[in-house]
Amino acid sequence: LSMASCQALFSKLAETQFPAVSYTLRCGHMSSEVQAVPVLETFRKVYDFGPVVREPSREMNILGFLDSKDIASPAVISRHLVLPRPTKTEKDVPEGGGVPPAEGESDTAEQDGKAPSFCVLLHGSLKVESMVALVQLGENWYGFLYSWADSKKKSNLMLSVLEPGEDSVSWLGKINQLGPISCSTHNPYGEDDTLSPYPVRHADKRSYAQNTTVWIKPSGLQTDVQKILRNARKLPEKQQTFYKELNRLRKAALSFGFVDLLEGMSAMLERECTLLPGTAHPDAALQLTHAAKELRLAINKDYDDNIAPLQTHFTKAEND
Repeated sequence: LSMASCQALFSKLAETQFPAVSYTLRCGHMSSEVQAVPVLETFRKVYDFGPVVREPSREMNILGFLDSKDIASPAVISRHLVLPRPTKTEKDVPEGGGVPPAEGESDTAEQDGKAPSFCVLLHGSLKVESMVALVQLGENWYGFLYSWADSKKKSNLMLSVLEPGEDSVSWLGKINQLGPISCSTHNPYGEDDTLSPYPVRHADKRSYAQNTTVWIKPSGLQTDVQKILRNARKLPEKQQTFYKELNRLRKAALSFGFVDLLEGMSAMLERECTLLPGTAHPDAALQLTHAAKELRLAINKDYDDNIAPLQTHFTKAEND
């Protein structure tokens, strides 16, 4: 028993039980040997009209390219990482099996890095152009290749496998009837690329700069309530921030149907009013009483009706 024999044993076990299946990625006259991780499996499903069985082909034929916005996010049955198949020469494999030496591994990796690969070319092109490649995986079975970045520095070529059938992506229509733009009498994307031939809305650019209220954990709700109470103790200096946070909590509670939160928040504001010190500004008690009353009435009001600050003679004097 030695390190070399253990390495040979596990290497043989991996080759026997977990064989690496290679596929030929083909686009026109260009092709490349690739591996899919995990391996593509046979599709089996029983429909109303009978069972459907599809065997994945060893060839992935690219039929065309689509804008990533047009493909949107369809339902897929599996996702796979697509990697170029590493070349393995006879000198890389030592006699008697086992793993090749570290020097051989580095030489092979360096050789693979210098060799031209259609898989690498395709990955870079899809990433730069923000497009996906429609591939045929078998009889009436399709998928699409795209670049996916799991971090800012690294991206990978991914394969999403669709359910077998011509209408697996409903808004594209029948996949076998798709054709190039040159066959159309006019550019379906418009002169400035703002249109789309598919019923997918991607022209609207929504702003996500404003933070949304999320109460998945109790700590999130507790933080929002404490923020309102902290501003309540600093009235009237923090009046604008107080009503801003109060209206944000009110809208979130109404959206979630959390009506009891409004009643509880109202009771807490009334309690803060009774705990105000004698040196507190008179306007603080008026604003807290007003906010507690409006918060209870807000349950029956419209979602967009914000609670406005109470106009008192103290506020008018400060404005003057």
